[in-house]
Parts: sequence; C-alpha cells; structure tokens
Amino acid sequence: MTLDEIVKAAFTKAFPEEDCSAVRVLPATDPRFGDYQCNDALKIAKKVRMNPRQAAQKVVDCLDLSCFEKVEIAGPGFLNMTVSFDWLASSLSDMSSRPQCAIPQTGAGKRVVIDYSSPNAAKQMHIGHIRSTVIGCAIDRIFRSLGYEVIADNHLGDWGTQFGILIKGYRELLTDDERSNLTVANLEKCYVLSAAKAKEEDGVWKEACKTELVKLQQGDAENLALWKRFIEISIGEFERMYKKLGVKFDTYRGESYYNDTMPGVVAKLQEMGLAVESEGALVVNLEDEKLGVAIVRKSDGGYNYTTSDLACVKMRVEEYSPERIIYVTDARQQLHFKQWFSIAEKMGYTGVKLVHVPFGLMSFQGKAISTREGNLIKLDELLSEAVKRSLAIVMSRRGTDGASGGPGPLPTDDDIKLAEQIGYGAVKYTDLSHDPITDIDFSWDKALALEGNSGPYLQYAYARVCSLLDKAETTPELLSKVPFALSTQAEKRLALQLLEFPGAVVRAAEAYKPSVLADYLFQTAQLYSSFYQSSPILKSEEPVRSSRLRLCSLFGATLAKGLQLLGIETPRRI
Repeated sequence: MTLDEIVKAAFTKAFPEEDCSAVRVLPATDPRFGDYQCNDALKIAKKVRMNPRQAAQKVVDCLDLSCFEKVEIAGPGFLNMTVSFDWLASSLSDMSSRPQCAIPQTGAGKRVVIDYSSPNAAKQMHIGHIRSTVIGCAIDRIFRSLGYEVIADNHLGDWGTQFGILIKGYRELLTDDERSNLTVANLEKCYVLSAAKAKEEDGVWKEACKTELVKLQQGDAENLALWKRFIEISIGEFERMYKKLGVKFDTYRGESYYNDTMPGVVAKLQEMGLAVESEGALVVNLEDEKLGVAIVRKSDGGYNYTTSDLACVKMRVEEYSPERIIYVTDARQQLHFKQWFSIAEKMGYTGVKLVHVPFGLMSFQGKAISTREGNLIKLDELLSEAVKRSLAIVMSRRGTDGASGGPGPLPTDDDIKLAEQIGYGAVKYTDLSHDPITDIDFSWDKALALEGNSGPYLQYAYARVCSLLDKAETTPELLSKVPFALSTQAEKRLALQLLEFPGAVVRAAEAYKPSVLADYLFQTAQLYSSFYQSSPILKSEEPVRSSRLRLCSLFGATLAKGLQLLGIETPRRI
C-alpha cells in the first residue's frame, strides 16, 4: 500500500461515517518535523465537532505504525510522520518493479481530446508555434501515461479569405518552376505578394481574390484541387517539423472539416433563443457573465472562430464521447474561449469538461517576436541553429573541435544524432520548465547550459548514471534483484524524492502544467547530485555498493521516464 492509502485507511477506520477520499499525505515542508505531513484531521474535526488534536489522535490510534519510525501530533492537529528505512526500501522495490515507475492508471477507461499546435496552412511554422506544440505534446504524453485514451488533433487553419488571395497569387505571381515545384515557402511568398496587391487603391485585385474564394466555397473543381494541393504540401512540411520534435497527431481536422455543420449550429442557437440579430449579424449576449457579446454569424453571412469551435465540439462529443477536451492556445485568446465555453454549456454540452490551457508570449534574446520587426524566426531555422550549437559543444567535449591548431575531424552520424537530441531537448525544456502562462525570453546560453535548470543538464545527469553502471559492469536488469539497504540521510532524501514521481505526474496532469513535472525532475537531479557527492558508490563495501547502484539506477529510470513524458530524449552519453 502507498502511504496515501495507509493514512486514508486510518481516517476511514477512525471516522467510518465520513468521506475520507480527499485525505492527502504531502512531503513535509520542513524535514525537521518529519518526512510527511497530513493536515486533514482539522477538516474532519470541524465536520464531526471534535477537538482537532483529539481527532488526530483517533487517526493515530487506527494507523498501521509498522511503516513509521514515529508519528507526532503538532499544533492544532497536524500529523507529522517519519517513515522507517525498511518501509522506504520496500516502497522503492515496489516502484522499480512496476511499469512506468508506478505512474497510477487514473485515466483508465476515459477518453480525452487534446487540440494543439494548429498552424495556418500555406505558411511556414515559426518560433511562435513552438509553445502550443511542445506544451500540447507534453500534456498529451502525460495523459497517455496515466492510462487515458488520447485523441491528439491538429486543428489546422485551412479555410477562409486567405485562400482566395493564395489562388489568385498562385496563378499570376509565381513562376512556372515555382508552381511545378511548389513548397510552403513559395506559398508564403505568393500570399505576401498577393495580399500586398489586394491593398492597392483600385481594388481590382482584391475583388478578383474574392471571386476566387467564392468559387472555392461553391466547390469549383479547379480551385478545390488547388486548395487540396496547398493543404497536402502544408501538412507535409508540418510533419517534417513534427518528426524533429517527436510530435504525432491522430487527426488533422482543420476549419474546413466543420464547414457543413456550422449553419446547423447557428440554427440551433436561434431555436434556443440564444442567438439574436444585431446590426445584421447574429450574436449571443454574454454581458450578464461579463463576457461581452459573441458573434456567431457575421453581417455578410460568414462564420467565425466561435461558430467553428461550437461545430467542432459538437462533432467531437458525438464521435468520441470524451471525458474532457483540452485546448492549448496563446493567452490572448482567453476571452474567446470563455465566451464559447459558456455558449457550449448553454447548448447542453455539460457532460464534457472543456479546458483552455493558455500560454504566454515568447521573445528571443530580449526582443519581441514580430513579423513587422522582421525577426519572426522560422522554426526550421531555430532547430537547425540548436543542432549547430549543440554539435559545437559535443565536438568540443570530445576534444575534436580543432582547438589544437588544425581542423578537427568531421562529426560522425552519432555526433549529429547526439547534437539533435541535445538541441531539440534544450529548445523544448526551455519552454516546458516555465509555467505555461508566463512569458518566455529564449536565450541560447540558458537553453544549452550544462549546469542549472536546463534540458542538457538533465540529459547529462542521465548519461552520468549510464556511465556509472558501465563502470560497475552491471545493468538495471541485474540490479533489480538487489535489495535496497538504506542507512544514510542522503540516501533517504533521494529515496523519498523518487517516491514522489507518480504524484508529480498526476499533479502535472491536474494542473495542465508540464512545468510541474520539469520542476520535479530538476529537484530530483539536484538531490541525486548531492547524494552522489556525499556517498561513495563504487568504492563502498557490499551490500552498500549494490544497494547504492540500484538507487542510482532507479533515479536514471525515473529521470528518463520523466523526460520522455516531456518529449525529451535521453542519450546514454554526452
């Protein structure tokens, strides 16, 4: 049994008439008062009208004390608990023998849809897309690890006015060679040129673009074929980026997928009396909720993101019956999500939990990222630069960077692979180590640092464990048969921290914050470093030597699993 289960059982035995499911055991805020604490006796005491210290004593009297060195009642009824070394050893053995380092399967039998990344078709992905993509992917991985069935959907921007502009530009502004060898870069160039011409004073080009859009919307075969080609090329380019980042989607359903259902959604809103006419448009008044007015059909008869999202949730609920749907978008869209979440609830979608995970903006080395300022860095360029800088570090650490005077040898395929693992991991961890809602200033020096809270630091910590096991001429499989024999405070602190891993994964999912898991991994790596420096391992006598090696091995497995949930690879050597 876990400590949570042991303490909950005591509460249930002491107060059988009360619901004790919310009882929580937490790591002690100060190690002087024990290893764990529980404050729920105060809450129970209030319900049963009992003195809190008496309630706490009643719980202690029902507690299985075999796993504790001591249990003390402090203050107005706090339980301070110090666990025994034997219980720690047994718990570590249990954790190391269970799949995924004992991550609980709390999501078994439940389905969740996660909507993230969502770039616009016919445009290259840039640094601004990194946040939704890596945060969404980490949440995706974390929920899957908890046993949820996850549908990862990429809600592409694949419909709308821009396609009239694109089709017109494609026909008249691209060369024959560019049309024959069409790329997303060519499409983006085409859009910029065509959009500029659409702003000309005579308005001829703008009207021609509108005509092409109308033909597309009415199903014109030629325009529809072009549109499909644009989308196919765009998805191919996106998937090239996603492959580098280790991101996979189950579906690519853009705005166009929901076109046919939007009129029905608006009709239902009208039937329910939710949508009313205002200045030629149809709107839902949410002013009583201090959310303003949401347009669901524009005055020209067109639909917008609110209508599209309502149509989308309708189809997702009907097709998947999800327990929840999670949307990962930037914080500037918070009002939009509050509005349509409110409308969805009024329409009866109360059986599904709708969650918006907003994230802050990203700047680059102190400068705001802006198309107008000309520093909108392409994602491909960012990742290439990450690999280039990581490769320089790899070659330097090998002593093969030509520092002795002449040019060094060319990097091997293994060197390049390692540089990709470090570089991509550094970019991801820079984002994931922050609370999603915070703004981030990306810095190469911080991202690629081998010390401090960085991806390379955690990757290096894992590589050190692999090196240690190699020197000891052992493997995790061989060590799995070795009993833990813990005796020092350094061992105990690391052991207690490792046992917190399943809870850290659960908390990251509950908060929709991969940063919770990243913080845990960094703290654990720091504790491991302290343990490693203070505790001889290879030079220790048996059984201490093997026990400490197994503790190191479990740390390595936990770190690797945690980084894998963040989408970061763990090379065996750096």
